[in-house]
Amino acid sequence: MSIRAVVWDVDDTLFDYTTADREGMRAHLVAEGLMEGYGTAEQALDRWREVTDRQWARFAAGELTFEGQRRDRVRVFLSRPELTDAQVDEWFQRYIRHYEAAWALFPDVLPVLDALAASHRHAVLSNSSLTVQDRKLRVLGVHDRFETILCAAELGVSKPEAAAFLAACEALSLPPEQVAYVGDHPEIDGQGAADAGLLSVWIDRYGGTATVELPSGRHRIATLAELPAILGADTRFGAQSTFG
Repeated sequence: MSIRAVVWDVDDTLFDYTTADREGMRAHLVAEGLMEGYGTAEQALDRWREVTDRQWARFAAGELTFEGQRRDRVRVFLSRPELTDAQVDEWFQRYIRHYEAAWALFPDVLPVLDALAASHRHAVLSNSSLTVQDRKLRVLGVHDRFETILCAAELGVSKPEAAAFLAACEALSLPPEQVAYVGDHPEIDGQGAADAGLLSVWIDRYGGTATVELPSGRHRIATLAELPAILGADTRFGAQSTFG
């Protein structure tokens, strides 16, 4: 059965989250006079990512609200559990201004969306919140490319749970076997989509896990230029997959 729609992850798939987060936090720490307290800049940035990943896992497990994980990220990172919600929110908003200044799409995003515009429908499924991702996609100029935008904070279920992927299929009124999912995380996106019955396409931009064996129905690509060939799209755009 042919693939009729593509559902996309956002962060580190369409949007270069890693670069924006690190550059935004670097600028924020300098502006706040906090860089020296973390040794080197790289140590500070690694600590921020470690804290972010830990608190995000708690949100995904239902232990925290979306706002709660943001607040705990700041308190843990600063080692200041006594900060009020208002103080934490103000600190985070100052960081957000630096973070947003570094926002950018990956360079392969617009070409592949253009190439697939006529042949496939498009939607978004993210483990973030609609408030965050709706605005982000508007600022980046691609919001109107997607029929629907679904996020874990509003759905009440997050990837890799099958229910999250099936909610996206339901929103498109398509069965899972007619939908492809493209995301950057091998388990949360790649395995989760495959287990839910979608065509799973894992974009491994940095090739850090090239030795991982992929189960049936799951593809790995290094660039979105490879996606049309996997989808069987009738387009001159695309490249032969380097992973298979």
